[in-house]
Amino acid sequence: MTISSNSPIAPQTNYSASAMNPNQLIAELRTLLPAAAVLTATEQQRPFECDGLSSHTGLPLVTLLPTTVAEVQAVMRLCHRLGVPVVCRGAGTGLSGGATPWAGGVLLVLSRLDQILSIDAPGLTAVVEPGVRNLAVSEAAAPWGLYYAPDPSSQIACSVGGNVAENAGGVHCLKYGLTVHNVLAVKLVTVSGELVEIGIDSDGPDLLALVIGSEGLLGVVVEVTVRLLVLPPAVDTLLAAFDSVEAASQAVSAVIGAGIIPAGLEMMDRLALTAAEDFAGAGYPRNAAAILLVELDGPASEVERDLEECQALLLASGASGVQVAADAEERALFWKGRKNAFPAVGRLYPDYYCMDGTIPRRSIGDVLGFISERSAHHDMPVANVFHAGDGNLHPLILFDANCEGELEKAELFGTEILEKCIAVGGTITGEHGVGREKIDQMASQFTDAELAQFRRIKAAFDPAGLLNPGKTIPTLKRCQEYRALRHEH
Repeated sequence: MTISSNSPIAPQTNYSASAMNPNQLIAELRTLLPAAAVLTATEQQRPFECDGLSSHTGLPLVTLLPTTVAEVQAVMRLCHRLGVPVVCRGAGTGLSGGATPWAGGVLLVLSRLDQILSIDAPGLTAVVEPGVRNLAVSEAAAPWGLYYAPDPSSQIACSVGGNVAENAGGVHCLKYGLTVHNVLAVKLVTVSGELVEIGIDSDGPDLLALVIGSEGLLGVVVEVTVRLLVLPPAVDTLLAAFDSVEAASQAVSAVIGAGIIPAGLEMMDRLALTAAEDFAGAGYPRNAAAILLVELDGPASEVERDLEECQALLLASGASGVQVAADAEERALFWKGRKNAFPAVGRLYPDYYCMDGTIPRRSIGDVLGFISERSAHHDMPVANVFHAGDGNLHPLILFDANCEGELEKAELFGTEILEKCIAVGGTITGEHGVGREKIDQMASQFTDAELAQFRRIKAAFDPAGLLNPGKTIPTLKRCQEYRALRHEH
């Protein structure tokens, strides 16, 4: 497949004016799937109207629940022939509106393709279907002393297929990488229904890296080969408390600057840590302005050495106290608080808006100070929970959608945070994706030439623009309008 700067750009199809006969589509779908797998009633489809970004909702013409790859292929062939848009959905834990249905289109729910097909312990690989839960991979590999490294906070529910779509990370991504670093191959059903396998090739373009994080715009992932790791022989976790967010930020740079690469390096500010403590009883110090969770793993001698050095660095950076987990139970408790921070914060206000931007580590203090200033300006509290080691921020903007104008104000605040991330040399997403939520900010981060190349890549896989339309890549007109609006303000 050749993708050049001269490739055609996918047309912006007006699907609402399509000549497709809905009754014909549904009738043909019922010949391809069991009756119970074809949902057309509003009350049947309502559970699938949004993902974790509940401010963006929609109902498709029909929702499908295939159980085999052959069924997925048959659906794609039909939709391709009739020119019907298709949106794929996994567990629905995404936070950028990437799985929001397209009105008049097909919603393809892959949660029933949920089998772990094989585990090759000597080869350190597993082959899974897209609907397999992230945590289930590690649970299945545990008898061999193996695990799957990417661990999003939603890992108990999120699916591997969704992780591939968004290039998910997690609290241990600093040392072990994102989904793209832990997937060896995928099987992809193209927009025309062809089944292709894409792996790591030494020659040609890296199509595997292109597919991972493509948010359902290039094809339907129906099988994933993941890399498994051996459980580390030794693990230690530190909890460091700080009297200021700035000191905690400086400590992050000090640890990384010393050449120590923790398995996980997480920060929570006072609002987030107190909410998590109320929720999980993790043993967090309530009087701290911020805490760092630092996990070290590897050979026992290496962990012991890094633990001693890390404690000294944290104290030298202004930590008011450093606590080492006494045992595996306390270590699990430390992480329980962090993993449950989102639902914990959700108990404070009727609603929260979770942002996702990534910045250079050196800018953490600057950006958190900006968030604090804008929080006061908008009169909206913010709980900060993030992967400090790689600068992936997750500010949680608290608001009440029942109050007129509050949602719009929260979205404006979120836009300001994303624009600040770009301004300091960062990016608008680390692991949640662009979806519908950040499509306007694509015009800030990328030039027209870069966005045109994105459109050419999309056109090479999906010439008619049928896969997940209206997401991730803005039209030129939308870019111009957004930039003009920013200039006015």
